[in-house]
Amino acid sequence: MDTIDRKILKVLQGNARASLQEVGQAVGLSPSPCWGRIRKMEEAGVIEGYTVRLNPQALGLHDTVLVQVTLDSHSDNTLEKFGETLASIPEVMEAYLVSGDYDYLLRIAVRDTRDYERLLRERLYKIKGIRHSKSSFVLRTLKRSDLPLG
Repeated sequence: MDTIDRKILKVLQGNARASLQEVGQAVGLSPSPCWGRIRKMEEAGVIEGYTVRLNPQALGLHDTVLVQVTLDSHSDNTLEKFGETLASIPEVMEAYLVSGDYDYLLRIAVRDTRDYERLLRERLYKIKGIRHSKSSFVLRTLKRSDLPLG
């Protein structure tokens, strides 16, 4: 990847719907070589896909909860099953296996505290192998940004 590729990525991070004309203009290329570079970055896995950023509040998801989870066991089977279970819960937006005092950090989107209580009772507390969990409600998002491109 060179400087032009990074410029292309920055344009696409800002607006994934930008036309080849717009991207090319922003980086000083005509559409054809611009498309070639984009295609190569897609094939190399640098660009994983294109998406739309949704406003959670506009969709009724007013609360974000960060949940720290500690498991009873760290066997490959337990970790795999836990990951599969999390993947089946739509409210779990992100799940990270982490180092430190707990095993996982989850980011969960819910309507409100009652919705979170429902999720705990119906889904999270039914997952076998959870020893401990600790929940923190996000009060305000101070920063949300795209990946740094140098």
